Amino acid sequence: MIKHKKWKFSIKFSRIWRLTTTVVITFLLTFNFSWVATAAAKHYTDLQFEPLPEIKLPDYERMVLDNGLVVYLMEDHELPLVSGTALIKTGSRLEPGNKIGLAEITGSLMRTGGTINHPPDQLNKILEQRAASVETNISESAGNASFESLTEDLETVFGLFAEVLQKPAFTQEKLDLIKTQARGGIARRNDDPSNIASREFKKLIYGDNSPYARTVEYATLDEISRTDVVEFYQKYYSPNNMILGIVGDFNPKIMRSLITEKLGKWQPNPNISNISIPEVSPAKLGGVFVVDQPQLTQSNILIGHLGGKFDHPDYPALSIMNGVLNGFGGRLFNELRSRQGLAYTVYGYWSSRFDYPGIFIAGGQTRSDATVQFVKALESEIESIQQTKITEKELNYAKESTLNSFVFNFQDPSQTLSRLMRYEYYGYPADFLFLYQQALQKTTTADVQRVAQKYLKPENIVTLVVGNKTAIKPPLTQLASQVTPIDITIATEQTQAKN
Repeated sequence: MIKHKKWKFSIKFSRIWRLTTTVVITFLLTFNFSWVATAAAKHYTDLQFEPLPEIKLPDYERMVLDNGLVVYLMEDHELPLVSGTALIKTGSRLEPGNKIGLAEITGSLMRTGGTINHPPDQLNKILEQRAASVETNISESAGNASFESLTEDLETVFGLFAEVLQKPAFTQEKLDLIKTQARGGIARRNDDPSNIASREFKKLIYGDNSPYARTVEYATLDEISRTDVVEFYQKYYSPNNMILGIVGDFNPKIMRSLITEKLGKWQPNPNISNISIPEVSPAKLGGVFVVDQPQLTQSNILIGHLGGKFDHPDYPALSIMNGVLNGFGGRLFNELRSRQGLAYTVYGYWSSRFDYPGIFIAGGQTRSDATVQFVKALESEIESIQQTKITEKELNYAKESTLNSFVFNFQDPSQTLSRLMRYEYYGYPADFLFLYQQALQKTTTADVQRVAQKYLKPENIVTLVVGNKTAIKPPLTQLASQVTPIDITIATEQTQAKN
């Protein structure tokens, strides 16, 4: 795998180096050096740039096999490489509450446990000899399987990819190893205050037992057996519950034939139906919470409340609101970092999800003795964007930065294909990206104020501080009369067994 990445990088680097060298030499030969002494330097805000190029989808083909497998094909002959990704409609949010970790273990074991025909070591050797890769995992809301290969090795590598999808061995030895590694992760999960803040904040927003916030424990790991892994796999992994996308240097006719040969005989699961995802409701409507970490000299702060989804009609205007708040020219940076000097990093944004509500979240890190001031400054900026319209200059800056970053999501065909697959996976229209882009361009200052007033809820903001409680001066009671402590003690395997 490493050889493949180095080889791929060397081709790209050599091309970039030749192009850069040519440009530099041409520039030096035509440059008028007398201009340097006389030209006045321009401020970065005065620089003029060409309009952004129009986003155009590369040609692609979509087909559906008889067994229900949806396939996207997109050619890209720049390099002799082919890559593919399969999205499987599953996720850790669908695992039983007493077996948290089952989905992640299943996703990892599919690859590390080898297949019925190729034990792990043999599978690894074949792929390494070809500088290829096959990987699998299961995240919160999707299963994922991918491959990368040189064009000349496509048939072999794709065959192994198809084998991993259809015939994983789920060896007990590798399962035990994964569970041991997971136990090590539990033991170390309180080492990083940022991780603590992120984990505990999600619990405050979604609830301790929500599939979007719950954590793996020793007790839930002990409940997971090989039978559970096999059953979870069999429940969700079938061709009629999957989308496959392939991009790269291939012949379409040969590729279609290869897909049909390797995956066309895979029998669909007749019991697959519309998967019901867990509902979301806010766990807390306000409050100040603290995780006391006496060893820290800084506070990690998060404030926010439940948010929304990407397909909400007001999401484009909320995206522009994000642009006003964030970045080097944003209000939070200018006020909390530049003017008040409270933090090196500060942020605040409406973070949406595809098919369940995300979070409005703001925060950063600051000195222990500046904690209360930092929180109040964040709250003040939230109220400010609600009470007064943003300026046209702020609007234009936010539009440009948002649209610029949006364009960079489509730099190469693989990124574009990934978007198309995810839109279908979550039930979005294929032209969603164009509808979103058009809505961004139409957003006005009045729209930004309207969505800020409608969706930002200062009265429901949950505040979490991870820091040295005794060093926070003035104390957190300046923010609320009641400050609730959060215990993050990791229950031992023996303690959880007694409970």
